[in-house]
This record gives sequence, C-alpha cells and structure tokens, in this order.
Amino acid sequence: MSYISFKKDQLINLEYSLNREFLGTNRGGGYCSSTLVFCNTRKYHGLLVVPIEKFRGKNYVMLSSLDETILQHGRDFNFGVHKYEGTYEPRGHKYIVDISYEKAFTVTYQVGGVVLKKEILMMHNAPQVLVRYTLLDAHSATHLRLNPLLAFRDIHSLSKENPVANTQAEAVKGGVKVKLYPEFPYLYMQLSKEANFGGKAYWNNNIYYTKEKERGYDYQEDLLSLGAFEVSLKKGESIVFSASLEEADSKALAKNFDKYLKERAERNSFEECLQYTASQFLIQKAGETRIKGGYHWFESNTRDTFIALPGIALSGKADKIFDEVLSSALKYFYNGLFARDISTHVVDPAFDADTSLWFFWTLQQYEKETKKTKKQLWKEYGETLKAILNTYRSRSRKDMRMDDNGLIWSDNLSRPLTWFDAESNYGAIVPRNGYVVEVNALWYNAVCYAIALAEESKDKEFLAHWATLPQTIAESFNDTFWYETEKYLADYANHTHQNTDVRPNQLIACALDYSPLTEKRQRKVLAIITQELLTPRGLRTLSPENPRYEGESVGAVFVRDKATFNGSAHPWLLGLYIEANLKLYGDTYIPDAEAILADFEEEVRDHGVSCISAIYDGNPPFQSRGCISKAKNVAEILRAQWLLKNKK
Repeated sequence: MSYISFKKDQLINLEYSLNREFLGTNRGGGYCSSTLVFCNTRKYHGLLVVPIEKFRGKNYVMLSSLDETILQHGRDFNFGVHKYEGTYEPRGHKYIVDISYEKAFTVTYQVGGVVLKKEILMMHNAPQVLVRYTLLDAHSATHLRLNPLLAFRDIHSLSKENPVANTQAEAVKGGVKVKLYPEFPYLYMQLSKEANFGGKAYWNNNIYYTKEKERGYDYQEDLLSLGAFEVSLKKGESIVFSASLEEADSKALAKNFDKYLKERAERNSFEECLQYTASQFLIQKAGETRIKGGYHWFESNTRDTFIALPGIALSGKADKIFDEVLSSALKYFYNGLFARDISTHVVDPAFDADTSLWFFWTLQQYEKETKKTKKQLWKEYGETLKAILNTYRSRSRKDMRMDDNGLIWSDNLSRPLTWFDAESNYGAIVPRNGYVVEVNALWYNAVCYAIALAEESKDKEFLAHWATLPQTIAESFNDTFWYETEKYLADYANHTHQNTDVRPNQLIACALDYSPLTEKRQRKVLAIITQELLTPRGLRTLSPENPRYEGESVGAVFVRDKATFNGSAHPWLLGLYIEANLKLYGDTYIPDAEAILADFEEEVRDHGVSCISAIYDGNPPFQSRGCISKAKNVAEILRAQWLLKNKK
C-alpha cells in the first residue's frame, strides 16, 4: 500500500474528497492542481496552469479540466465532477476505487467490468502536462472520450461566456491546437494514439467554486469546450494525453511518460514528502533560480526566500541550491537593501525593515549545512553585508534607520514593513511602527555575525567601526522590550509606550545564534510562548487571552487577513521554536521536538496532499486555511527534522 493513498469509502464522501487537493509543478512556476476527485473548487485549479512571459510572467489557467467518459455497449459513464448551484453533475467520483500518490498522482476508476487507471505528470522545465490512461480490465469493446474545458485566463480572474472567443480548433499531428484569444499562445492537445476530434463548441456555464465563495470572491465561471477526443482502448493498452504551449511529438509521448516517471522521486515517508514538496518551490524563471512563496498564488519575495532557503536546500544539493538562489536574489539588491519582490517586472521596488537582516540568518544556515567557511562567506558576501549594515546605520532612509541607542526604528504609515504584512485601504491591519522586536533581534544577530566573519578574515577596518556596537544594542534591546511585570518581550515600542501583546515575534530573539537576551530571560520568553501560543500546527500570532484574538480565519478578505495576524497558527515558526528550545535545553528537549513534528505527519494527507498549508486556525481542530503549500512552512519543518538528526 502506498504511503499516501485514499480508498473508495473516503472518496465517495465529497465533504472529505473536496477538501483535499493534489499539486504537480513544472519547476517554472506552473502547475496542475485540483481536488482528489477532479472537481475544481478554486479559480486557481487547473490541469495546465503556466506562466506566460508576455503577460508579465503571470500564471494563466489554460486547460481547466479534462472530463473522461467510458463508452461501452452503447452506454456512457462520465468520470467528471463539476459543482453547480445546488448540485453536482456529473458525479464521476462514485467510480473512483483508489487514489495513490507516489511518483505520479494516480487514480483508478471502475464501472462494471471496466477498470481504468489515470496517472498525471507535470513536466519539469516545460509548459506541459501528461496524462496516461491504462485500461486495466475490460470484457468488451471500449472507447474513451476526453472533453477538454478551456479557460485562457489569469489565475485571479474568471472566464465568462463571450462572443469573442475563437471556437475553431486547428489540426496538428496527433491532435489539435487552439487559441481562444489572439494575444494568447496556442494550446496544443495531442494523443499518443490516433483519435477522432469533433463535436459542437459550447460553453459550460456557471461552474461553482466553493472555496472562492467561502473566501468572499466571485465564484462562478463559464468554460469553453471546442469538442472532444474519442479513442478505442484494448485491455492492457495505455494512451497518453498531452496539453502544452509547445507542440509535442505525439509518437514519443508514451515513451517520454515512462522516462519521466522513472526520474521522479519516491514519496514513501513523511520526510520524502517534505523533501519532494520542498523541491517544488525551486523554480527557474527569467534565467534565475527562485523560491516560489507558495502554491497556488504566492510569487517569489525576498523575505520568504531567505527564510525558506535553508530548509529548501536540504531537498537536494545544498551548496548548489544556496549558491544559485542567493546569486539570483542579489539581482534585487538596490542601494544597500534587498527589495521586497523578486520580479523583473517591478518598476518601483519596495523595501521592508527586516528582509535584508534575514539574509544574515540565511548565511548562518549556509555555513552550518555545507562546508562553506566564514572566510569564504565574507569574501563572497562581505560587501553586501557591509552595505546593508551601513544603510541602517547611516540613516539614509527615514522609514528604517539606526537611532543613537543602537536600535532600528521603522515607521511607515502607508504600509507594513514586517512579516505582519496584511493591509487594508487604511494601512497595516496590525500597525507595528517604532522599535519592532524581531527587527532588532535580527539586527543584533546581523551585527554580531558580521563581526564574527570579519574577525575570521582579519578585516580590521570593519571591526574598528563595528566591534563595540553589539553591547549598545543589547542594553537598549533589554531596556526597550523587556516587560518586567509579566517577564516577556514587548512586540514593539515607541518613545512613549510598549505594546505588550503576547505575540510570537519575541521568539526570534531566542532562536538566533546571537541573542541579546540572557538565558534566564530566554527561558521566560519560551515559557509564555509555550503556554499561550503553541498549537499542534504552529505558533499563534496572538494570545487567546487577548480580546482582539481571532480563533478562525474565515469570511471576507479583511476578516481573514485580520485573523491571520491576530490568532492564526503559522507552522514556519515551529522551526525556530524547536531550535530555541534545543539551544537552551539540549538533548532533554528532543522527545518534545519529535512529538511536535510527528503531529504534522497526518497533514500530508489533508488539505494539500504531501504539502503544508499557509496557516491554521488558532482554535481546535486547527483547520488549515489559505494556500495549500507554503514554502517557508515546508522548509522550516524540514529544517527542524535536520536539527534533530544533527543533535542526536
């Protein structure tokens, strides 16, 4: 039995199967994804979703779904599933007897004496998806009909019936090519076996996306069918369907499927699932190696790249991954800081208070996970590190600068400058202007690490300028953030008061290699985090004791965004939480850390299959919310496993 598998008695229950989604990626930002039973519940779902460079490299849903029908004895059995207002039609999920996810997402259907297996592979480094159908059993003549439903639209939009769409398909070897609108590339749909393509074009109207309805967005779409393929199948025979933005060699499809399937990694354990999923975030785009923030809709950004990179690097050759991703990120280094977004299409880059400081942390993990030495890191990245530190210290920016007390002051009324980045028309949903706790913990760590690198390289000029600053920062940090009454750190402070909401940002001061806190104070901080913020799915962003706590992230956009940073649990913080506890308590903490990670194993069969979701409700049963696969969440759980292995 496969490590990830689902049986008929589970899949027949749509409440169960529609809340579990699969994901395949092409390592270029594109993907194929739907629910287990191929009933799309999001506008982001599609069998072929790929970036189109002429449209600023954004992802577009080209082929939304592919409905299969078995024809035998004059009867047809449609395996498709679509939701409409008040009903599902057809209800092909009732024919599914088994689903497994090893190298390919594999579904087995049975109707009468017919048993059909479907396997899906998203091609790496190509805008192509392959679907292989194998007739495992049949006792009489059998035909397979494939009906493609087309969208040709941005992932954030919805398609509507219109008179402009081109309803003509053009013949190519092994299939057809279609282009609904002039500005789009052709979509090639081909089969490995000669097939008939025909039928009248029609719009499949008002397909209903339940997840979009729940999230407060438009939720009904019209998809266009230009006809269907029909092909005969014999028992034991396989055929391969290809959908691509490039014409395929139809005669080579079957051979290529076998080749690509053999190259795919196994997913036979929790760790293998995490490693494979981590590798899905590494994408090649615009000649760069990037880390995609999450599937389906998060793009690449520098903060998440720096946080996720150490864990992602553990999924392959760490040296190579660190080097390629950092080399690409450095292209977005302007005037002494890393820009927020990683995109060649951003004209006016924005900057955050913490992002460039995470770069120092990333290099620390680079040193730990590989054979890189401090001398090598200073030689390769020293000028960048110096530029960052000098940008803060020189006060060249008013919105983020070092004050006379050695701390970083960050203040922007128009938008948030930290990872608490949700905003409305009126600015940050959780305003944090002034001295922010994790920004200054990262600042202290950055200065100390740069000094350590410079000492190893005997950079006397740098040391003369920076060597005495850590003491000033540490003293000011404790004076500014320590809340003596309750024995923990304030979340932020300004010139008149401390904000003493119990939030997880104070954890970062305990987890970093260089902490401005004494061990005694670190223990106090970890104690309140454990007591009020720890859940089986991550750390809450606000204590339930706070009257502004939101235990569920449901409803309209503003309501969900408010909950995300006022109570939702974030898995990536568990990596830092485990690291901080291992630092303080050593081997005695290993059983607790193992229990935390073991709790996550069931997650690979829920929501995003083999993935870890963006956030979870702060209240039991800690329901998953947001995107189905978040890079820094997967990365930090993977890194936590690595920390435990190296501790034993």
